[in-house]
Amino acid sequence: MTQLDDFRSAKNEFFASPNSPIEDVEGFAGLAYYPESDRLRFVLDLEPSDGGEVTIGTSDGQTRTYQRAGVVRFPVDGSQAQLTLLNHIGDDGYFLPFRDATSGTTTYGAGRYLDIEPAENGQVSVDFNLAYNPYCAYSDAYSCPLPPTENWLTMPIEAGERSYGSVAG
Repeated sequence: MTQLDDFRSAKNEFFASPNSPIEDVEGFAGLAYYPESDRLRFVLDLEPSDGGEVTIGTSDGQTRTYQRAGVVRFPVDGSQAQLTLLNHIGDDGYFLPFRDATSGTTTYGAGRYLDIEPAENGQVSVDFNLAYNPYCAYSDAYSCPLPPTENWLTMPIEAGERSYGSVAG
């Protein structure tokens, strides 16, 4: 098994547990994923942003405030993409909520997330194979940040977790 297979297996084990965000754990048959894709795994320069605050909506109509940490640019199928990394004010790690052309078709309609650790050399590792659905994809009991429009991609990111209820893979 690869490291990604181990990650996905551990996630399925957690989602089958009593602590799962899924309301019907009895019927849980595993999460569905795209096949692993090396072309959607990047080590990128983190371009500094203005560091300004951005207030984004949540799935239940509330808002949350984050700080713009920086911008990453990367190629996808011959086009250039750009996403803004956010962080909770005072946190070290980065939060990357995004939507793409798969949102609402093969992936959760409101978008997916990546958690990214900072590197000391000014670069970050962005691995879309680790993209995951927010807990509100499984239950309305959760309040999930929605990707800001600056993180809406027009191209598909066919990596990571697919819509809940898709055939497990």
